[in-house]
Amino acid sequence: MTRTSHFSIRRFPQGVSRILENHICESWRCNIWHIQGRDRDLIVDTGMGLWPIADHIAALRERPVIAFCTHSHHDHAGGLYQFDKRLGHSAEAKIFAEPTRENTVTDLLDPAVIKTAPYRGFDGAIWCYPPAPLTRLVTEGDVIDLGDRVFQTLHLPGHSPGSVGLWEAESGLLFTGDALYDGTLYDHLYHSVPEKLRDSLRRLRELPVSTVHAGHYKSFDKFRMQTVIDEYLSGQRSMLCPRSRTL
Repeated sequence: MTRTSHFSIRRFPQGVSRILENHICESWRCNIWHIQGRDRDLIVDTGMGLWPIADHIAALRERPVIAFCTHSHHDHAGGLYQFDKRLGHSAEAKIFAEPTRENTVTDLLDPAVIKTAPYRGFDGAIWCYPPAPLTRLVTEGDVIDLGDRVFQTLHLPGHSPGSVGLWEAESGLLFTGDALYDGTLYDHLYHSVPEKLRDSLRRLRELPVSTVHAGHYKSFDKFRMQTVIDEYLSGQRSMLCPRSRTL
């Protein structure tokens, strides 16, 4: 584990690193994934963006970087404006370009999860991330080529209409955003559709996965992925079920 003043970095096999925002509570912060390629690198989600990530992570300055956002919620897309190449799904393009506290679900943010203010006068009760218009719209099957490795875009609606993931068939790596993680799944937001989330999860269950790098919490293998999916499909792990909120 490597730490800077604002970020922690854990390196995984296959050129993948997880970056965490130190000053955001663990229960709220998302996983920022850095994937190294020969010709360019890929960032999957950008966190809340309260601190300039590229200024603090030396590896992000070695090659051109593409920022791929799995969806437009504030904990994942807040730092998207810091990157020149910004990818996301068309279903949420208007949100990225015209964010509000309501359409980015920042109105659900408890300011207490921000343990250290990023600058004098910061007010988490009114904060919203800056506009970050997408420079490329992605949809099901689109390819992101890093020179020596290729990722396929998966449209995984349910948590939000434009939720997308990334699949590297050669390695079996799967990046899921908030469509799937080892916790209670948020299927109760203003644009969530639980029926579509169930369809997305059934689809993921059939992939020959080696490792799931999720939007929150720890990474896990195919067996754990199937267990989490099965528990959700059986009525557990849903924010719509009060008993699931203690998972």
